[in-house]
Amino acid sequence: MNTNKYLLSILVDNEPGVLSRIAGLFSGRGFNIESLSVAATNKPEVSRLTMVTKCEPQIIEQIKKQLNKLINVITVNDLTEKRFIQRQLSLVKVNAQPDKRAEILRIVDIFRCKVIDVGLDHFTIEVSGDMEKLEAFLSLLKPMGIIEIASTGSIALARENGKKENGKQTK
Repeated sequence: MNTNKYLLSILVDNEPGVLSRIAGLFSGRGFNIESLSVAATNKPEVSRLTMVTKCEPQIIEQIKKQLNKLINVITVNDLTEKRFIQRQLSLVKVNAQPDKRAEILRIVDIFRCKVIDVGLDHFTIEVSGDMEKLEAFLSLLKPMGIIEIASTGSIALARENGKKENGKQTK
């Protein structure tokens, strides 16, 4: 089975029930949504839904066709093979014992994050960036003892001038 990760940016009417119909399209066919983020755009009557899913290449084509048939869907943009900017926000609560606090603060500084809550034995840190940055940050905090994580879904916008270069995402 040749499954790939796909990033879809979908413009929809900002109306009740639209998200439910889109999610139902996926669940009704047994497909998982790995990440989902929805918010109004610069036009209050339009929302951007950014979705990450894994499936086979022929399945994503079926999904895009089905999405385009939904009445409240304005456009479906598959960003997977295009140049795009992608970010995710995470809140990370980490053990912060006195002997580890300076090291944690150095990591926070290196990754340009922000400590947003301090407790007697923990820090809560706000980090945003692409998936590589988040994974690197979490791998450095893991030995300290991550207590919990809350993350948004990915958000993304296409860059100007089309496709990836040599199969790689340019930054």
